[in-house]
Amino acid sequence: MSVQVQTPWQAGTECVANYDFQRRTDQDLPFTKGEVLTIVAVTRDPNWYKAKNKVGQVGFIPANYVQKREGVKAGTKLSLMPWFHGKITREQAERLLYPPETGLFLVRESTNYPGDYTLCVSCEGKVEHYRIIYKSGKLTIDEEAYFDNLMQLVEHYTNDADGLCTSLMKPKLMEGTVAAQDEFSRSGWALKMKDLTLLQTIGKGEFGDVMLGDYRGSKVAVKCIKNDATAQAFVAEALVMTQLRHKNLVQLLGVIVEDKSSLFIVTEFMAKGSLVDYLRSRGRSVLGGECLLKFSLDVSEGMEYLEDNNFVHRDLAARNVLVSEDNIAKVSDFGLTKEASATQDTSKLPVKWTAPEALREKLFSTKSDVWSFGILLWEIYSFGRVPYPRIALKDVVPRVEKGYKMDAPDGCPAIVYELMKQCWHLDSNQRPSFRKLREQLEHIKAKELYQ
Repeated sequence: MSVQVQTPWQAGTECVANYDFQRRTDQDLPFTKGEVLTIVAVTRDPNWYKAKNKVGQVGFIPANYVQKREGVKAGTKLSLMPWFHGKITREQAERLLYPPETGLFLVRESTNYPGDYTLCVSCEGKVEHYRIIYKSGKLTIDEEAYFDNLMQLVEHYTNDADGLCTSLMKPKLMEGTVAAQDEFSRSGWALKMKDLTLLQTIGKGEFGDVMLGDYRGSKVAVKCIKNDATAQAFVAEALVMTQLRHKNLVQLLGVIVEDKSSLFIVTEFMAKGSLVDYLRSRGRSVLGGECLLKFSLDVSEGMEYLEDNNFVHRDLAARNVLVSEDNIAKVSDFGLTKEASATQDTSKLPVKWTAPEALREKLFSTKSDVWSFGILLWEIYSFGRVPYPRIALKDVVPRVEKGYKMDAPDGCPAIVYELMKQCWHLDSNQRPSFRKLREQLEHIKAKELYQ
């Protein structure tokens, strides 16, 4: 198995093992299939790298046993259900399944029964249309076999015709889509369910339960997604996370898409939970100014990385920042994160954290994230209070657009409050960049150290 590597990988590159490797000399680093390794150095022999594993052991590994982990290319349209064509008519479905090929299929939204689906299957020269109905929260065609979601249903009838004219043999892919399962595998982010043990529920997320898990001996956080309605949002978040790597962003470890009853995003486990809960539970008597400043600086560094890489978070708040065992704050929840050019439905946005121009004109940019960062700073220095206290939600936007700014939290240093106010310029062009904010926070920290 000696294949020369064409382009040497740089130190710091992550790779995932495609095979087990047993140590042949004391200098080798053994590993098992699926294990994630980090390249430490390139060797003179292009067939070998020096690498380390998750517990810090270092040794030589064969290059052709591992696959480089890549961010899924921005703009890739991933789908967990590439055979799902949405709102198309019966006639359009029949055209898509032409020329007839037995077992060729797609799923569409039902035109005659809104809320239901239709399975369209080519069989012996014609197309059969099977209505998929909801009954007691489950999907069924014949009221004998029931499924949690469309993916389960399609898998069942792929394995067994079970009363259909034929089993499902070949999906008709929606134009422009790539099967998420294939792309996550290709880019090195697909994990195996057999390596994951789910331990206990630790929270509720936008998509479903968040659980504590064990992946190959390490504690991990696992987002569990159980229905079609949120499946595509799951893919969008996971796709963004494959492209991001920074010490102040919660790190994606991989995704599991092989189990059709559930889908999983696996991330590093942040033992101390959300920043807002951390601040509220400890409060002024426990957390000093140095700690508050460190959290502010941590978040600014993570956001500067997003700024440099042209990503806009769109939902920055203390509830979406997590705290690690060693008190490092990391930005999380990338469900709304998009490239800077993308548009956004504003109906889901938290009014008190969102910049006026984003709410009014759907204008999102790094500078709208900066506005949210100012609110987050206020949350930090008020030990987790809800912003705009004593102001009714419906009155927040009109007052802000007239120039209202919250008062400084009790005990907040004047120099930090000035930063908040800079973030809350109504003219987004007048707001500082995250680089500037990080530099100013570092300057404040340096001054405090030498006082």
